[in-house]
Amino acid sequence: MKDLFDNVELGDLRLNSRIVRTGLWESQREKTGNFTPEIYDRYENLAASGVGLIISEVYSLYPRDVFSKYTATTNYKQFVREARDLTDLVHLYDVPIFAQLGFVQYNKRTEQNMPVDKVSIEDIRKIQTDIIIAAQKFDYAGFDGIQLGLGNYYFLARFINPNFNTRTDKYGGSTINRLRIVLEIIKVIKENTNLHINCRLNAFDGTNMGMDIGETIEICQLLEKYGADSLQITRPRSPQFFTQENKEKNPLIEATEKIIKNVSIPVILGGGANSQNQINDILNETDIDFISMQRPFVKDPSFLVDWQIEGNGVSHCITCNNCYWKKTSTCHIRSCNPEFY
Repeated sequence: MKDLFDNVELGDLRLNSRIVRTGLWESQREKTGNFTPEIYDRYENLAASGVGLIISEVYSLYPRDVFSKYTATTNYKQFVREARDLTDLVHLYDVPIFAQLGFVQYNKRTEQNMPVDKVSIEDIRKIQTDIIIAAQKFDYAGFDGIQLGLGNYYFLARFINPNFNTRTDKYGGSTINRLRIVLEIIKVIKENTNLHINCRLNAFDGTNMGMDIGETIEICQLLEKYGADSLQITRPRSPQFFTQENKEKNPLIEATEKIIKNVSIPVILGGGANSQNQINDILNETDIDFISMQRPFVKDPSFLVDWQIEGNGVSHCITCNNCYWKKTSTCHIRSCNPEFY
């Protein structure tokens, strides 16, 4: 019988539990670009909580492509040194940590937020080079892995989606052509770093001309073939979907199970669970072995400590999404889960 606090393996990484902490975006840097002191305290609390794997807040690829005013980027001189201090702190608790790389818009001097169809081959090479350089920085900084954002409506998610990508060159058309930009990135990262490569991607996007679960399975198989070490399954605008009203409906469970049956690398269910019993039910009623959580850690970075003591814990997060809309990953709600009222 599986339990969320089992010691397990994610590829070649040893985890202290089946829970993956996924990052949002934090006000985690000063105006100078440096990490704030609070970010170290936050990550130490996370590492000490009993979490199996930490995925960082979004690190933006480009300084102007940020989610909030103080989103951290990889483009300042002290990044590697400060990130090394962070990973060293997390590793004191025998917890691995991945760097989440965010990339929403590609901007040129004369054009902003360029559609994927208008991006030239030269632009593609620049994007790939910039991502690979960021991966090398993550490796130098001591991260155990990198999470490539292929989900939600990030730039690479749009690139692999036929609803956005109608290119007629080798980077458009078939599934493998639309995925080529990512496969080439993975190949170079594998050849030049020791990073575990996790790809976060949509199970589906809900549009008529977009991706369905059938194509997602094909994409997952290609990612595995070309070197991805694990997958995390999400959906566009997932925080808005996982609310109190929708807490009993999670189509990602069925989609994740279908993907698991068609690949041999680990697959992480992305979100939607907020209680110990619910998570253990998912683990034991499906083939799912790993579950990621996001907003419960915003409410209380140490809640898993209480869960281990109680045995039937429920997150105090009420999935109101105020932390999402404020774009600071800060809980603005004093009261706890309605089940405790």
